[in-house]
Formats: sequence, C-alpha cells, structure tokens
Amino acid sequence: MARSAGLGRSDEGSPSNPVLITEAAPSLEEQHRARVRKYLIIMSFRFPALIFAAVAYGIWSNAWISMAIIGVSIPLPWIAVLIANDRPPRTKDEPSRYHHKSPPSLPAPSHHAIDG
Repeated sequence: MARSAGLGRSDEGSPSNPVLITEAAPSLEEQHRARVRKYLIIMSFRFPALIFAAVAYGIWSNAWISMAIIGVSIPLPWIAVLIANDRPPRTKDEPSRYHHKSPPSLPAPSHHAIDG
C-alpha cells in the first residue's frame, strides 16, 4: 500500500483506525454514558466526605471542621444532577429554533362621544 506524503499513517481506514469523514455530534448513547459517568464521579465524593467528617471529628475533636466537610457535601447531589443533565454546547452551525414573533396589533378602538 503506497502512502501519500503527509496524509497520515498507513493503517488509516482500517477497522482498528477508521477515517473520520464527518463532524457529526456524538451519538445520544455516547452523550448519555458521558453524563452518567460525570454524575457517578461527583456522587462518589459524597460518602467518603461523610466518613472523612467522622474521622476528622475523631482526630481533632472539632465539630466545626466536621460540619464544614458535611456542609460541602450537602449540595453535591444537586450539583451532580445539574452537571449530568447539561447538554453539550450548541455549535455555531446549529440553528436556533426559537423565532420571536410579536403578537398582531389590535386596531385602535373608536371612541364615540355622547352629547346630551
């Protein structure tokens, strides 16, 4: 197999090294796996933080340190959900689907004066 100068490796296009021919976004399954992975990584800090708070109290007998560690671990589930539910950022080429239309204006009511 002849190789062109500067075009890449000789195994390009093989099943183990496919050629990228499109700039398509990652599949929905890949995006879901990445979001689940982020969620699990963030949540994996919650339980060790609680254990560390108990150990810190045993070592230093200072409730403030333990409460600070627990306080940091409280918003972790909320943060994990927010980060995991975040979609990839929009590209410049992705169209915006929202088109603001102003409501049609109503004709001005005519005011009749009653003389009498």
